[in-house]
Amino acid sequence: MAEIKIEKKPPVWPWILAALALVALLLYFFVWNRDDTDTMATTDEMDMAGPAASTGAVAEYIDYVNNDADKMGLDHDYANAALEKLTRAVEAKAADTGYDVKADLDEVQQYADNITKDEFATTHANSIRKADETLARALQNMQMAKYPALSAEAEAVTNAANQINPDVLTLDQKGAVKGFFSRAADLLQKMN
Repeated sequence: MAEIKIEKKPPVWPWILAALALVALLLYFFVWNRDDTDTMATTDEMDMAGPAASTGAVAEYIDYVNNDADKMGLDHDYANAALEKLTRAVEAKAADTGYDVKADLDEVQQYADNITKDEFATTHANSIRKADETLARALQNMQMAKYPALSAEAEAVTNAANQINPDVLTLDQKGAVKGFFSRAADLLQKMN
């Protein structure tokens, strides 16, 4: 009788796992990793650079707010970017004045992240208001400690944060949201 040789095929599952790992890696770098490395690098650069970093971070925020061409949309990228730039500016200004804002800024970052997770959520105005109130409180505390002549400007920032109604959709109150960002830019510019 003749022997029948049976050749075993190499298993396919290692190739499937490798393909899935590659897809996951690509998704991480192109979707989930967005600007995290840029934000960390910018924060580290500000910690090392001192007052020059403060001026740069504040100027970047002011330019962003002043060059607004009705950018607010359903995706809330404008509000998220404005919050991130304002957070960096406040952090840099706090480093100049010796004021500790780390806990406040961590809280703001959570709220900023919330507004980009689900563009159809109806709680964005609440997250934006809470972030704005936290930033206004940090700015007002710095103002009281180092810039006593700017009390009216700091109060205007706080009032602008309070104008954002958490029960109204963000896109229905663009003016209030942009008003806060503008007031914060005015105060930071006078602090510089």
